[in-house]
Amino acid sequence: MIKLLPKQENAVWYLRDNVTNEILYGGAAGGGKSAFGCMWLIEMCQQYPGTRWLMGRSKLKTLKETTLNTFFDVAAKLGVTGQYTYNDKDSAIYFHNGSEIILKDLFLYPSDKNFDSLGSLEITGAFIDECNQIVYKAWQIVKSRIRYKLNEFGLIPKLLGSCNPAKNWTYSKFYHPFKKKELPGYRRFIQALPTDNPHLPDSYLESLRQLDENSKQRLYYGNWEYDDDPAALIDFRKIQDIYTNSFVVGGSKFITADIARFGRDKTVIGVWDGFRLVKIVEYGKNSVTEAAERIKNLADFYMIPMSDVIVDEDGVGGGVVDILGCNGFVNNSKPLDNPETKEPENYMNLKSQMYFALAKLINDSGLYVECEDGSIRDIITQELEQVKQHNMDKDGKKQVLPKDVVKELLGRSPDYSDMIMMRMWFEYRFKFEFSVA
Repeated sequence: MIKLLPKQENAVWYLRDNVTNEILYGGAAGGGKSAFGCMWLIEMCQQYPGTRWLMGRSKLKTLKETTLNTFFDVAAKLGVTGQYTYNDKDSAIYFHNGSEIILKDLFLYPSDKNFDSLGSLEITGAFIDECNQIVYKAWQIVKSRIRYKLNEFGLIPKLLGSCNPAKNWTYSKFYHPFKKKELPGYRRFIQALPTDNPHLPDSYLESLRQLDENSKQRLYYGNWEYDDDPAALIDFRKIQDIYTNSFVVGGSKFITADIARFGRDKTVIGVWDGFRLVKIVEYGKNSVTEAAERIKNLADFYMIPMSDVIVDEDGVGGGVVDILGCNGFVNNSKPLDNPETKEPENYMNLKSQMYFALAKLINDSGLYVECEDGSIRDIITQELEQVKQHNMDKDGKKQVLPKDVVKELLGRSPDYSDMIMMRMWFEYRFKFEFSVA
């Protein structure tokens, strides 16, 4: 028999209620996350004959080498090894009462960006181990597949995930709303630490304490806010400073705008006084003409000419550029020449070049964001933390993480940071024009 830890008992409460659909359990190493998920799957298979459950992880090979072995250990301790048969070829565990657990690879493969491989899947519930290693879309698709025999047994969809701290969608969808007491009723987060588990040997805890500072903060202390990713372009402390850098002086006024497109739900417009972002305007889905009208009204109010307005020209933003006659920003266009040397710079595209320039500005304490709305500050902070160099270990042109990758990490489009990034375009344009005059 296995005695549950207090936080595992807390998680059980949410797994048995009639409200909670998604539970994230974890936040550090050694908190009994994988074992708890396996115990839950075993209990469900025993209690509800003929049901079908999913055990998933980013890669099937890793799942079989780690989580599956934990399952076997837990089953042995519970004395239920005679109640099932494991078929490695099928990647499935078959219980003698007709229930089954299917093992799934949830990695985002380029050939299956929409997870069509899960399209015909019907399950009763799911446990995803180390879900911080999968993209948010995978989590959503698995949840959408939970419907098998729910009515027959009076169940509601339950998706259990385990994780270690990560600055991705697990942070933005679970931990951060949990910290601010803003989690929706259907979601629950339970922080589990290695010190919660009395069964861990002291030598294991000591090994965690001997890790590098970044790993120790995450895996031992469960610190979600600590991030020392070498690929990150902006120091986290400097990101926090942008809301208090009131000493940044004003200057020429500009407007930058990221227009909602292709299913995104926000248009974000920024009004600038030098490097002081003095106003942020957010709109829901709107038409091209509505977006153009709103930008024009702001330009008139702040007396900003169209030559000092720039709009993301990708997608429907091109229509706004046509209506206003303002500047257009094409993310994948050729980088601009260095304004001082007039030489090309080694960047993959214009967007990467401008994000590297923005990172330098922020790290040099040169940006001030006037924003009293704490939720918007949080969003901007999260998005700027994802400004990272892509393939930094490879030779070639410098590049930031592609937008699709950032969207999967955050669970949303980085509208605010893109709006802020476009401000750097004027620096290259004006400095270049001045240098050749």
